[in-house]
Amino acid sequence: MHVHAAPTGKMQNALRISLGVTLAYVLVTLFAGMRAHSLALISEAGHNASDALALLLSFVAVHFQTRPANDRKTFGYQRAGVLAAFLNALTLVAISIWIGVEAIGRFAAPVSVQPRVMMIVAAVGVVMNGCIAALLSRSGDDVNMRAVFIHMLGDTLSTAAVIAGGAAIFFTGMSWIDPALSLCIAALILWSSFGIVKETLNILLEGTPRGLSLEQIRVELETIEGVEDVHDLHVWSLGSQTHALATHIRIADILPSESARILDAINGRLRDRFHIHHTTIQFEHVGCEVEHGCVMAVEELSAHGHHHHGPGHHHH
Repeated sequence: MHVHAAPTGKMQNALRISLGVTLAYVLVTLFAGMRAHSLALISEAGHNASDALALLLSFVAVHFQTRPANDRKTFGYQRAGVLAAFLNALTLVAISIWIGVEAIGRFAAPVSVQPRVMMIVAAVGVVMNGCIAALLSRSGDDVNMRAVFIHMLGDTLSTAAVIAGGAAIFFTGMSWIDPALSLCIAALILWSSFGIVKETLNILLEGTPRGLSLEQIRVELETIEGVEDVHDLHVWSLGSQTHALATHIRIADILPSESARILDAINGRLRDRFHIHHTTIQFEHVGCEVEHGCVMAVEELSAHGHHHHGPGHHHH
């Protein structure tokens, strides 16, 4: 995630303001929900609490991303943001399941609701979420900000639904509308969090980044003059926008100065075509099948690795 000085300060301020307002609203909604016996309001409080959490975690993540890499965290703290989004999404899943269970219980044993309180509190929520969503949409587009923004947008809609539900209960007296709304809100929370779980888990498990194909990269590299074979190719994400690559490449037994030219060509191609800036490339001039199928254990590598490779072997 390429976070520069200016947007970060802006992002952090936006997050700080949003966080304070959201936490205050969670307390109000929870209290009002208890008073009005409205599960829809209580689930709104859960929904907003999950948002407050998303905001808090993103705030921490944005803070970490600005810290430079050091000897103990050699890639900086980019993963902190991804881990934050992942944990946030998992808590959301738990909250939505709880709301679902509660709502089903309410269908069996209806509870009478105070629709007036529902409507007032929800109206405040719509205004608040609308403002926060607007504030956030202007302050940055990394995965955290996007997660938080989607939350806020979903909240604005679900809170508007609570107003409509309050009105319906007010005019018809049907209290089952309340748990029905709660179920919809729970489904909404589940849906929005599932997407974040999937994307962040892929990064945490070192999956191939979304939108990159290993085959395409291999084919592209093999078109470079001097590259005979590309194998043991790995691509993974460091943060939501930074990718890294490691590979073994077979070249002819040539002078190191000539292999440097090939290396430059490879890095240039990776940078321009695939936006990959972190690379580790190992050159070999011996076919890999000679060397125990290339997937050597680390001990084996340090024991035999070096006298197999000859002059063409160097790291970048």
